[in-house]
Amino acid sequence: MSEPLLSVRDLEKHYTSRGTKLTILQGISFDIGKGEVVGLVGESGSGKTTIGRSILRLIEPSAGSIRFDGTEITALSGSAMRRTRPRMQYIFQDPFASLSPRMTIGEILTEGLKIQNIGTRKERLERARQALERVDLPADAINRYAHEFSGGQRQRIGIARALTLGPEFIVADEPVSALDVSIQAQVINLLRDLQQRLGLTMLFISHDLAVVEYICDRVIVLYLGRVMEIASSADLYARPQHPYTRALLSAIPSPDPDVRRDRQILKGDIPSPANPPSGCVFRTRCPHALPACGEAVPELRQTAPGHFKACIRDDLD
Repeated sequence: MSEPLLSVRDLEKHYTSRGTKLTILQGISFDIGKGEVVGLVGESGSGKTTIGRSILRLIEPSAGSIRFDGTEITALSGSAMRRTRPRMQYIFQDPFASLSPRMTIGEILTEGLKIQNIGTRKERLERARQALERVDLPADAINRYAHEFSGGQRQRIGIARALTLGPEFIVADEPVSALDVSIQAQVINLLRDLQQRLGLTMLFISHDLAVVEYICDRVIVLYLGRVMEIASSADLYARPQHPYTRALLSAIPSPDPDVRRDRQILKGDIPSPANPPSGCVFRTRCPHALPACGEAVPELRQTAPGHFKACIRDDLD
């Protein structure tokens, strides 16, 4: 892996609801190298979005370290964090809800530049036009409103907004899940092209493992707020080691009707963060669980070069 641009260590997030402590994230650690695209996958409720928003401090982590280009993000004051935000941007899941219906596209795209006191009004509008061009939208879109565009076009506007400040790092939070299947591939190809042309570093959050395989260099598998496995995309999809990863991969539809996957159905639902299982949080749904799995939280250990898993069993490799 290249030099880390982002390093997360022992990240935690807890909430208290009606006197009950909810553990959303526990002991999350990973690095993302400069120019790398890292996928973050897991079922709904696993904590993916919480990680993405904690990194940019859209929500405050409860504990842990987040270092961006050597700077400890969690220690920054509000004004210092605002100065850092142009380098770190977010693409939201719902392209319509994230765009103000009362603002023109030009106002939406230049808002961040205005807050950061970057350029004159004319210069900000020119940067907005350049961002629209990068996402293959016409320049006259700058005077229109979000409701005048399709879902795919609105997501392109969301991507353009993230690009106007010239970021180095982007969190893309389920950026195509709200789009029609016919449009998803276009937006994914756009993101891939932009990442390569601009040298962006990206955390790509998704529940669609087929998309993650296509766009990501490495993959982090998350379950109930804990990391289960980390590996390169090629290694993870060819040789998944954790039972949870294998179950997720077995659910990917094959484009070849003659290829049949050995589907592994997970029983039950993901447990409540108010009452997580002892030991390995996946053990209540794991077909290979042993009594020892409930005794201690398995450490995330390296099992092959660049491949890590949090499982006490080695006989499943």
